[in-house]
Amino acid sequence: GVVLVPEDRKLQGVILDHSIGENIAYSNFESVGSRGWISSGKVRTFADDNIVRFGVKGKGHQNAGEMSGGNQQKVVIAKWLARNPRVVLLDEPTRGIDVGARSSIYEIIHGLAEHGVAVIVVSSDLEEVLGVSNRILVLAAGKQTGILDHAEANDVSVMELATAFG
Repeated sequence: GVVLVPEDRKLQGVILDHSIGENIAYSNFESVGSRGWISSGKVRTFADDNIVRFGVKGKGHQNAGEMSGGNQQKVVIAKWLARNPRVVLLDEPTRGIDVGARSSIYEIIHGLAEHGVAVIVVSSDLEEVLGVSNRILVLAAGKQTGILDHAEANDVSVMELATAFG
């Protein structure tokens, strides 16, 4: 399947006054329920497994709103990647998070790609784009201005395309 990790984690990614476990389970009902019933035991196990898998710092019963922005973002990522998608779209995946969480998210992105998952990262952070991309599609004024392979991409070549309004 295809999943989207949205840009605004607080508005579209997590329900802040619900637990980490509930947030991870919401997109994975087939893994935590049967015949329309949700198993609290399955939610706990599923959440705990994915908390470990994606390096979330917290317990399944902890309120998502009590977490740092980086860990909230990891909850959003865990929620969607627990579905084992073939295509992942990450919109501004590290906006507003600390360096440590940023590094963890980059590791997740690279791990997905190594396992054959198609990963599309939308980012306004040039350093991030250069660090996680095999190919870079550049837009300017809403139009595609070029595609660069990793080997030819650098801050100058990307910025030249980003400022081209042809």
